[in-house]
Amino acid sequence: MQKLLLKSVNDSIAAVSQLSTPPALAFMEAAALLLSTCFQNGNKVLIAGNGGSLCDGAHFAEELTGLFRSVRPALPAISLSEPGHITCVGNDLGFDWIFSRGVEAYGKPGDVFVGLTTSGNSANIVNAMEAARRLEMSTIAFLGKGGGKLKGGADIELIIDGFNTSDRIQEAHMAAIHIIIEMVEYRLFSPQASHIDKEKHVIESLVVN
Repeated sequence: MQKLLLKSVNDSIAAVSQLSTPPALAFMEAAALLLSTCFQNGNKVLIAGNGGSLCDGAHFAEELTGLFRSVRPALPAISLSEPGHITCVGNDLGFDWIFSRGVEAYGKPGDVFVGLTTSGNSANIVNAMEAARRLEMSTIAFLGKGGGKLKGGADIELIIDGFNTSDRIQEAHMAAIHIIIEMVEYRLFSPQASHIDKEKHVIESLVVN
């Protein structure tokens, strides 16, 4: 049992340690800048995922609408997880369309869609990304297992590789989400942060075209 415990702890550390690589650091910086710009422009964030990733998305949203590390103004974020909507669309149109319908309902140009899928192949996230692009929204993807169908399909993406199960990938995703929120709060509300317009070029240099 102890040998298995130690292996699991080391696997978890290995997953989260991928966030210290240059691509992951670039992703987190770009995501923080993208979200900061979105909020400063009066726009909002829509977030979606399945299962544990849905819970991570809801966690992401509540840290923005509620509080994270300090008392500050609420930031507009919606987790596409309302059960009435999900069961209605799932029953009438099919599960593959539950999130794209939410994007169509709430999204507008300038908003940001965040999709979480550890396989990169979840059809409902793929469809939601396509809906977001049609609405001229920016897109962020949290992926794993090589990125799947969504690799290269979002403006910016994080891919946690080397794990066959979703749990380790989700642990790294959640760590990245917390760090991104920390950076958003710093950029928008810290007196030491520089004005957002001075760093817009960083987004353009980091976003995947």
